[in-house]
Formats: sequence, structure tokens, C-alpha cells
Amino acid sequence: MLRHEFRPGKLVAGFFLTLAGITYAGDAGDAWDTPWFAVIPMVVGGLCLAGVVGLLTRAVRNRRDSRRTSTPPEVDRTPQPPVPH
Repeated sequence: MLRHEFRPGKLVAGFFLTLAGITYAGDAGDAWDTPWFAVIPMVVGGLCLAGVVGLLTRAVRNRRDSRRTSTPPEVDRTPQPPVPH
């Protein structure tokens, strides 16, 4: 059993933020030259993609949960004692 729920939106956001960090680290280490504005679209695009993935995940989970609860609950049919008035 999983310890926590898998959240693919957070995975996508973490990937793009890690990629932005690697890009800046490569620029700081003189491995390549990165313009200052190059990381902004990468981060914003990654966060937007993470939001879309999060919304899709939520929609799929809500649909799956609604299918599970759509069956009527079982009714207890054992005789109950009369209630005094």
C-alpha cells in the first residue's frame, strides 16, 4: 500500500523547476551560456503543464470515486424492536 497519494502534477512541476536549476547551474559553471530570460518560459510553461496534469488527475479520480459510490448501500433488513411513544 502506498504511504501517500501519487500526484503527477507535482512531479511535472518538480521536473521543470529542477530543469531550470540545472540550466542556471550550467550557466554559472561556464558549461554553456544561458540568456537571463530563457528560464522564465521554461518555469511558467512547466507550472501551467503541472496545473493541467493536476486538473486531469483530479477529474479522473473524481470520476472513478463516483463510480464506486454509485451502487446503492446495503440496507439492514433485520427486524427492529418497536419504539415506545
